[in-house]
Amino acid sequence: MKRIAILILASIFSAGMLGACNTVAGAGKDVQKVGEKVEEAADETGATDPL
Repeated sequence: MKRIAILILASIFSAGMLGACNTVAGAGKDVQKVGEKVEEAADETGATDPL
């Protein structure tokens, strides 16, 4: 009985960790897209041109 309980807990923990990895990866992609848009806007306004 203990073995089954340990296997169930390990499965739940593993599933949670895999889900978190996908969430973090998705958030990273979102932040990257925002950064690209900010960079494009800065280029369009000339904010990145040297003085």
